[in-house]
Amino acid sequence: MKFGLSAIITVLALLIAPIASAADHDFAKWLVELRQEAKERGISDQILDAALGNAVPIKRVIELDRRQPEFTMTFDDYLSKIASPTRARIAAKMLVEHDEILTKVSKKYGVQKRYIVTFWGVETNFGQYLGSFNVPHALATLAFDGRRSAYFRKELLNALKILEEGHIAPDKMKGSWAGAMGQSQFMPSSFLSYAVDWDGDGKRDIWATKPDVFASTAYYLSKAGWRDDMTWGRKVTLPKGFSMNGKDAKALADGKTRVKLPVWAEAGVLNADGSALPTKNLTARLVMPAGSDGPAFLVYSNFDSILDWNRSNYYALAIGHLSDKLR
Repeated sequence: MKFGLSAIITVLALLIAPIASAADHDFAKWLVELRQEAKERGISDQILDAALGNAVPIKRVIELDRRQPEFTMTFDDYLSKIASPTRARIAAKMLVEHDEILTKVSKKYGVQKRYIVTFWGVETNFGQYLGSFNVPHALATLAFDGRRSAYFRKELLNALKILEEGHIAPDKMKGSWAGAMGQSQFMPSSFLSYAVDWDGDGKRDIWATKPDVFASTAYYLSKAGWRDDMTWGRKVTLPKGFSMNGKDAKALADGKTRVKLPVWAEAGVLNADGSALPTKNLTARLVMPAGSDGPAFLVYSNFDSILDWNRSNYYALAIGHLSDKLR
C-alpha cells in the first residue's frame, strides 16, 4: 500500500502532537510551582501575570543553549573584531560627548572614563544592540529545560524581583537569549547587586538611561577591586628561551605566578617596542592567549577585575586594547 505525502505528514503530526501537548502541560505545571515560589518571595500576581501569563518555551532559546558553537576564532581575529578601528573611533566620540557625566561617575567610583566607555561599546555597541528576547520568558525556558536549571530559576526569580520593584515594565525587559539585560548586559543577579539609580528617579534603568548605565558599570568594577591608579597591563617581548625560577614561558603563564615588575625586568622582559618596563612596584602575571608562539602580556589586578565581568582572557585583553586607544 502506498501513501501520499499529505497522508504521511498527517500521521507524523498526530504522532508528534501528544508529545508537544505533554511538554506544554509539563511547562504549565512547572509555571504553577514557580509562581507559588515567587509569591512566597513577595512577587505580586499582577507582575506574575504580566511577566509570565502568556509564557511558553522559546524553541530558539533552547537551540542556542544546546548548540553553542565551539569557540575557534584566533586571538588576532577576535581582537580585530571586538576592538576594531570603527569601534575605537565611535568610543572616542562617545568619550567626548558624555564627558560631563562620565567625569562625575569616574570620580565617585574610581574607574577611569575610558574603561566605562569601552565596556559599553563592547557589550552592546554603545547601546545599539540590547538583545530582542523577552527576558522572563527566556529565563523561564532555560529554568524549565536548560542545562543549568537551578541557576536560571534563580535568575528568573531575580528578574521578577526587578519587575516588582518597578525598574522596568515587563514588556520592556529585553535582553539576550540567556537573560543578560540592558546596555551593560547584566544578568538579573548582577543588576540587583550593582545597578545604580544615578539620576535619582527611583529606577535603576540600564536599558535607556545612560547615567545609570555608566554608574552601574563603574560600580560593578569598583566592587570587583578596580584601581584607577593603574592600567590593565601591557604587551611585552620575552627574550629567546625565556625562563624564570626554572619555569619556561608556558609554565609561567599559569595564572599563579605573580611577581613585581622589576622581577620580570630582571628576567629580560621588555615592553613590546623594546623599551624597559616601568619601574613601578606593581604585581604582574604573564598571559599568553595564543600559546607560547603568540603575543605575551603582563597584566595587573585590573585585568582580574575585567575577568570578574567576563571570564575570558580574549575578552579582557580586548577591553584593555580598546581602552588603550582612548588614552
